[in-house]
Amino acid sequence: MKKLLFQFDTDTHPSVFDTVVAYDGGADHVIGHGGLTPENITALVEGTIFTRAPKDKKNTAIFVGGSDMIAGQALFTAVQKHFFPGFQVSVMLDSNGSNTTAAAAVAKLASSGALAGKKAVVLAGTGPVGQRAAAMLAKEGAEVSLTARKMERAVQACDNMKARFGVDLTPVEAFDNDARAKAIEHANIVFATGAAGVELLSADQWQHNANIEMIADANATPPLGIGGTDVMDKGNLRNGKIIWGAIGFGSLKLALHRACIAKLFEDNKQVFDAENIFALAKEMA
Repeated sequence: MKKLLFQFDTDTHPSVFDTVVAYDGGADHVIGHGGLTPENITALVEGTIFTRAPKDKKNTAIFVGGSDMIAGQALFTAVQKHFFPGFQVSVMLDSNGSNTTAAAAVAKLASSGALAGKKAVVLAGTGPVGQRAAAMLAKEGAEVSLTARKMERAVQACDNMKARFGVDLTPVEAFDNDARAKAIEHANIVFATGAAGVELLSADQWQHNANIEMIADANATPPLGIGGTDVMDKGNLRNGKIIWGAIGFGSLKLALHRACIAKLFEDNKQVFDAENIFALAKEMA
């Protein structure tokens, strides 16, 4: 029986990246649907849960994606509300790589040194990866601050993660590189999660900071988010700091994403969100 993965995307066009990884993760067919909301998925979900016998439902699964994590979370929740005993399929949430990318990066940081009790700053952290990474760092016992160019956006992101994970994050307004350099003055861990091709810190703004122990940068597009690092860094020492570049932890991200897809087809009751994706990442790291 064919393994069918239905890609439920909140964007107009389902992600090509997610489609490719789904095939690499073991799906026989990936069927993408775009522009989905909690209001228009009923027939689609019913199509996944009513078509196969109980023993065969493990061969159907749903992947929720898209660029908007909050919309993805709402869709992910709505999908599960249509399930009932005997009629459900496995489902995974990874809007804009929020769970797998954040989990891979934080798992690599955790493999490089202790996170508990450390001061961590997530730069430009209002996007999907930044918010989830901040929550994961906080869950590991770090004291986490999250920066944005506007305070209201930082506050909203922190509130989102408080509501979802019960973690307390500190919002910080940091409009430019100098403000971000000030924000990391006392940081032990710095994770840059800004837009592609935007430098958030220059090399001299972190290289002489004696407090910093570890740095990760999720940006693979030049210029990198943190100057003086390399996209290929895999726990390399630079100026006495352990550095993880986007490609450096990206191999784990892809392996993790594929592994989660494969697990969706083990039975029909798998539910993959931040917590169990991060737990798997730590095992794989």
